[in-house]
Amino acid sequence: MVSLSKTVRLSGEGMDNASGLTNTSSPPDLCIYKPLTAKVLLVQVLAGVFFYVNVLMIFTFFRKEAFRSDTRYILFAHMLLVDSSLLATTDLAVLLMHFQCIIPYTACMVLNLLMIWLEFCTPLTLVAMCLERYVAICKPLQYANISTPKTRLIGLFLIWGLASVPAVAVLLSFGVLVPASQLSMWVLTCHVESVIVVEWQRHLQAAVYQFYFLVMTVVIAFTYVKITVAARAASGDNKKSTSKGVRTVVLHAIQLLLCLIQLWSPFLEMSLLKVNFVVYIEVRFFNFVVFMIAPRCLSPLIYGLRDQKFYQVLKYYAAFGLNRETAKISAAPAHFVSVVRLGHIEGFAFLKRR
Repeated sequence: MVSLSKTVRLSGEGMDNASGLTNTSSPPDLCIYKPLTAKVLLVQVLAGVFFYVNVLMIFTFFRKEAFRSDTRYILFAHMLLVDSSLLATTDLAVLLMHFQCIIPYTACMVLNLLMIWLEFCTPLTLVAMCLERYVAICKPLQYANISTPKTRLIGLFLIWGLASVPAVAVLLSFGVLVPASQLSMWVLTCHVESVIVVEWQRHLQAAVYQFYFLVMTVVIAFTYVKITVAARAASGDNKKSTSKGVRTVVLHAIQLLLCLIQLWSPFLEMSLLKVNFVVYIEVRFFNFVVFMIAPRCLSPLIYGLRDQKFYQVLKYYAAFGLNRETAKISAAPAHFVSVVRLGHIEGFAFLKRR
């Protein structure tokens, strides 16, 4: 196997002596238990805080009908679920590498394909959120017709479908190049390079990443320009709302940029691995914290703190329900508008009969 990961083949009676490992009926110690280093411990602390905040926000989302029926919050909750799943899988990969666990090659392949899939779900969700803000601000009269349960479902299917293309491309190229006998191997230090067996696979992966990067950048720029123009043309309360939309899109753009840089990190890391292993480890850790964890921490900032409607309910559940005044957020405003409009119609009909 032409790969940077260390692999060994299992024979029917034991390990192949050519691999350099002992001849046993099963792999040697599956994991080497050792104390956590400062870096790995820092990752676990950050991941723990991240999971706590995300679980709290997801719980808040599902507790309120007003959020479950709003496209903006549905996309937000979807992004939280995707980010949590991605961080869980990457954290698992970090722990497997730290403890030098030997796992089946097929398990390593599935883990890497899942991470590639989830990595693209987040930026595509950000693009969908920017488009939602564009429709809400620039086409408010058409928003109700566009933002329907059917449209939301189609949008989520599109996100997952488009995000699966890079993973499917890697899987198909892997299936063509790798013989079935190689699937019986065991792998040490499982990472994305485990499924890259020839150089052209890396070029194909880079081409797909570049295409996605270009398309998502164009969409973000388009929504930013349109919302900025609408903000300048608006006045009064509308101007305040559109200005907030511009800031939201800018934060989405920053978050998307960090996510897209994270997609390019493996190419830089593999180049450094050929030069200096120590520098490779340091850069890999830096990329993981800055481009993997940091963008996911921006989601709570954008919605949990900036959005007053969500923030009030979040405070209520964060305080274990001790402050009941903050729980009075519901779909009442929209219902109130409907009642007022109905009252106007009935009142007009009454006056007409008079």
